[in-house]
Amino acid sequence: MLLHDTALVYGRYLRQSLRSRFALLFGVLMPLLYLLFFGPLLTGLPLGGRGSSWQVLVPGLLLQLGLFGASFAGFMIILEKGQGVVERMRVTPVSRLALLLGRVLREATVFVFQAVLLVLAAVAMGLRAPLPGVLIGFAFVALLTVSLASLSYALAMKVATPQGFGPVINALTMPAMLLSGLMLPMTLGPRWLDVLSHFMPLRYLVDAMRDAYVGRYATAHMLYGALVAVGLTVLSVAVGTRVFRTAGA
Repeated sequence: MLLHDTALVYGRYLRQSLRSRFALLFGVLMPLLYLLFFGPLLTGLPLGGRGSSWQVLVPGLLLQLGLFGASFAGFMIILEKGQGVVERMRVTPVSRLALLLGRVLREATVFVFQAVLLVLAAVAMGLRAPLPGVLIGFAFVALLTVSLASLSYALAMKVATPQGFGPVINALTMPAMLLSGLMLPMTLGPRWLDVLSHFMPLRYLVDAMRDAYVGRYATAHMLYGALVAVGLTVLSVAVGTRVFRTAGA
C-alpha cells in the first residue's frame, strides 16, 4: 500500500510539473548562467584538483541546483495549506510517509532532469568526465534533493505564511553554499575556512562528486560523501514524516 499510495501522490504532482514546462527549464537558468559566464574564467587556472576546471565547477553547480531548488520546495505546501488541499489529503487513509515521499520524489525527478540538461550544456562547453562518474553525480543530486525537500516541507508545515518561510531558507542556504565549496574548492582558502567547512554536510557531497568526475571512485571522499548523503536522507525523511503526522493534529 505504501508503494501504491506513493505512486498516486507522485503521479499527481509530476503531472503538475509536466504541465509547466517553462518552470522546468527556468529552474536550471541560474546554474546555466554560472556555467556560461563564470566557467570560462576558470579555464587553465590551478584549482587544486586532479581534473580540469570544468570537472571542478560542474559538480558544484549540480549540487547548487539541488540546494536552492529543493530548499524552496516548501512554498507549494504553504499554498496548498491555504487552499485546504493538505487537510483534504490528510483525512484520507493514504500513508503519511507516502504524502511526503510522493512529493519529494517528484522534486528529485525534476532536478535530475535539470541536472542532465546542465551536464549536456557543460559537455558542449568542454566538460569531459567518465559516464559512471556523471551517473554517480546524478545519484548525489537525487539524494540531496530528497533530503532538503523533506526538511523544506517539514518547515513549511510549521509556518503559516511565505513571509515566515523565505527568510529562514535564505539564512540557511547561503551559508551552505559559501562554506561547502560549491563554486571553488575550499582548500584554496585559508586554513580556518577549510576547517570550518567540514562542519557543513554538503562539503562531503561536493568532494565526492568531484572525485567521481575525474574517475576516482574508491576514495575517502567518496565514502564520506555516500555516508553523509544516505544518512541525511534517512534522517530528513523521518523528520518530514513525523511532521506530516503531527502538524495540525
